Amino acid sequence: MQGPYLLDLQGKEDAEKVFYEIGCDPVGVQLMLNKAQIYPLIVKDVKSPGANALKQHMLSLGGDAVVGRGVINNSQPTSDVLLLGTLKQYKGLTEKLVYQPWGLKELGKKIKALTAQLGKKTRVEWNWADRSLTLGERTLVMGILNVTPDSFSDGAKYNTLDLARKQAIKMVEEGADIIDVGGESTRPGSRPVSLEEELNRVLPVLEVLLKELPVPISLDTYKSEVARHALFLGVHIINDVGGGKKDPHMAQVVAEKNAPVIVMHNPAEPNYRSLVPDIIEDLKESIQLYEQAGLPPEKIMVDPGIGFGKNAQQSLVVMRHLLSFQSLGKPLLLGASRKSFIGAVLDTPVNDRLEGSLAAVAWGVMKGVQAVRVHDVKETVRLVRMLEAMSSAGESDGTIR
Repeated sequence: MQGPYLLDLQGKEDAEKVFYEIGCDPVGVQLMLNKAQIYPLIVKDVKSPGANALKQHMLSLGGDAVVGRGVINNSQPTSDVLLLGTLKQYKGLTEKLVYQPWGLKELGKKIKALTAQLGKKTRVEWNWADRSLTLGERTLVMGILNVTPDSFSDGAKYNTLDLARKQAIKMVEEGADIIDVGGESTRPGSRPVSLEEELNRVLPVLEVLLKELPVPISLDTYKSEVARHALFLGVHIINDVGGGKKDPHMAQVVAEKNAPVIVMHNPAEPNYRSLVPDIIEDLKESIQLYEQAGLPPEKIMVDPGIGFGKNAQQSLVVMRHLLSFQSLGKPLLLGASRKSFIGAVLDTPVNDRLEGSLAAVAWGVMKGVQAVRVHDVKETVRLVRMLEAMSSAGESDGTIR
């Protein structure tokens, strides 16, 4: 006899391999998988009778729920509820909530939709006439190319056509999967740029890069007219830093071209009741704007907007809870490179945040983000490759133990 040993199982795929190695009856594999992991789900502001019902239902199913002390005697009107259950227990819970009052019927539908996404790898193919991109197979690296005089990190470094071209080629040679071109700084305190000025900055660069680079090109903008001109040129992806809310025509423009889009959380007036749930709800609205405009759901990626409408501490909280964004059922882009929250933690200026940026990328990769948006491509690509080599070690021969 050997052991016991602690197994670090990174999701359902690892658990399934161990079950088969042990020789588990194939019929029982799915049943065992449903018992292999507890998923904590938080529900905010539930009426006390409803909170009590959730508690009792979860206990009857073998799970549990954490509720406020005053729920049992109805001495508090509402309570947040932390549900603690397996996928099997949540399936049973949703069946029990079908005929329940206090908003629990609708909650059951949301739990059913959310749990359908848990533990599920989001793999999406984006195809164009001359190139393609697979999201979910490995972590993609998006290289940042700011053709602006005032971006927070690299303003004026690449604001000529020749400099921009050379930097883009360099990033592709270093392993960038996507080049993201931006013509307007979004740093705090930056001045707005007119439509004409932004077009003059980005269109010449895009025209050259689209001809010379083998990777997809994305455009960082919130203006529908800039997006329209860029898509006409052949830009592959729109990185909508306004989340479809800063320009009411943006979603329609992108949908008409059937182009993939990245929607970022970027609130006009940040006023959070509960930070991460509020961001998720806001991103749901952005997703809905694009889907209602006719864009296929599989062409939408989300970005939690680190540093946008969030102070350093709030940005750290969002980083801590990246897994929560899986509930959206969309690929996730993380843009934390050189951001101010890194400077706040390490007390370093913007040009001395490489280690902090790499730490943020590593955290994102371990939490399952599909892409990272970075300034330092070579270092990031090496980091990602090493992390993924370690996380997949043993897969070729099926050995986990």
